[in-house]
Amino acid sequence: MRNIALRLAYDGTDFVGSQYQNQGRTVQGALEQAWEALTQEQQRITLAGRTDAGVHASGQVANIRTATKHSRRTILRGMNAKLPADVAIQAVCEVDMDFHARHSAKRREYRYLIDNNAAWLPTQRHYVLYVEQKLDTAAMAEALLRLVGTHDFAAFSALVPDQRSTVRTCYTARLSEVMIFGRHLIAIDLAANAFLQHMVRVIVGTALLVGRGKITPDGFQRILESHDRKAAGPTAVAHGLTLVSVGYPSGMVHWDDEDAEDALGSA
Repeated sequence: MRNIALRLAYDGTDFVGSQYQNQGRTVQGALEQAWEALTQEQQRITLAGRTDAGVHASGQVANIRTATKHSRRTILRGMNAKLPADVAIQAVCEVDMDFHARHSAKRREYRYLIDNNAAWLPTQRHYVLYVEQKLDTAAMAEALLRLVGTHDFAAFSALVPDQRSTVRTCYTARLSEVMIFGRHLIAIDLAANAFLQHMVRVIVGTALLVGRGKITPDGFQRILESHDRKAAGPTAVAHGLTLVSVGYPSGMVHWDDEDAEDALGSA
């Protein structure tokens, strides 16, 4: 048996989520169908992070235990030939048998994109949140900095009664301006050891209240300290969110992007 790790990207627009469900298209379902078509194996594929309907990924990670003898390059080319157009494997790595895409992960990073221009750009409507009112980005950036460190993030999560712990360690909480296809966008980047359900989207929804002048950065911090979901802002729409990367302990995963370049060059 081998343990194969996959780094993948997907457009979440037409998926009901990343994890397998009884109804609707899922990323996990698409991966498992493609894997069976390539290897004739029916195997469960594990994803590093659960993403909701409409949420995208550029650096999701999965792993699969397999008896296939296909090379990494064949896996990359073969999977991409069989996957639908809204999912693509970016890199393939062979890992130790004890590697688990979700349990072994130590860091996850998300990016949320906001379009704060005078009018929306229709070609980006599935990937950014359009906000017409001019936002105070300096105040938003100041508020987000209050998240760095280890905190109880109960105020910024869905109301899940059986959640064992709502304490998480936030490594990065940054607002910046980025240029994508000639368009100035606001990017909110959040990295943590793990995230609660809807945590990024509730943080963004609350940060937008700061940007609109409805609360101050100090008020944002008081919401964090309240541990009360009802005190926070609304849950921002899913389609502005992308899972950017998943981090593992040093030496556990060695992505060889040359495999992807070679596969594309020889396709």
